[in-house]
Amino acid sequence: MYGTAWKKEATTRLVQEAVAAGFTAIDTANQLIHYQEALVGEALLELAKQGTPRDRLFLQTKFTSASGQDHRTPYDPQADLATQVQQSFDSSLAHLHTDYVDSYVLHGPHYRRGLAAEDWEVWAAIEHLYESGRAKMIGVSNVTAEQLGLLCERAAHKPMVVQNRCYAALGWDQEVREICRAHRIIYQGFSLLTANRELFAEPEVRAMAAKYGMGLAQLVFRFAMQIGMLPLTGTTNLQHMKEDLQSDQFTIAPEDLQRLEMIGM
Repeated sequence: MYGTAWKKEATTRLVQEAVAAGFTAIDTANQLIHYQEALVGEALLELAKQGTPRDRLFLQTKFTSASGQDHRTPYDPQADLATQVQQSFDSSLAHLHTDYVDSYVLHGPHYRRGLAAEDWEVWAAIEHLYESGRAKMIGVSNVTAEQLGLLCERAAHKPMVVQNRCYAALGWDQEVREICRAHRIIYQGFSLLTANRELFAEPEVRAMAAKYGMGLAQLVFRFAMQIGMLPLTGTTNLQHMKEDLQSDQFTIAPEDLQRLEMIGM
């Protein structure tokens, strides 16, 4: 999946380049601090003109609460939370020039521990969008194992997608991944490279990449796929986009896979 965070005015060009390179899944958010969702939409219009219609792409965007926004909220911050979700979603559809999204994600719970009343109110509004058919899948990002467990246990519709930052030093988010595996939730890992820069200095990892004739990024992305992740990349380099998409062209041996899973710990 191609991630569009922090791309600023280059967003339109980079999304077009990513799709031309072979990406079919795009991740964004209705949060102007870090994303330019409307520029993703501009790219989609251009891609449609060039022969890649909207229905060939998997589009994922997010609802971000007021605490994660600056003054440019895509909804009335004084409105009730259900209205905020609806207004943000409608704004996303307008930005992306579509009448549905393939995945709609809660950008994160309100607090680091547990789920507050606000979270359940927001989740109910997201469930309503799923029930309406305008969000084909729903999920949550930046979530702990405890919070995900509560959602799976109590929600009318449990998350279908989880998107988390993934640290080798924390076992590649092992607890959350185990819950996802048990509930057949798609785990999307982001910052696989930027959150684990120290990993690339490890002689053992460099030797492993050389063994398979692949780059370090390709090794990490292939590792992620083999342990059940859908990896995100946000590279701005066209050659790296192509290389990242070649990560499925080799298989890491079981003993190397096990070593990579433990190496950061």
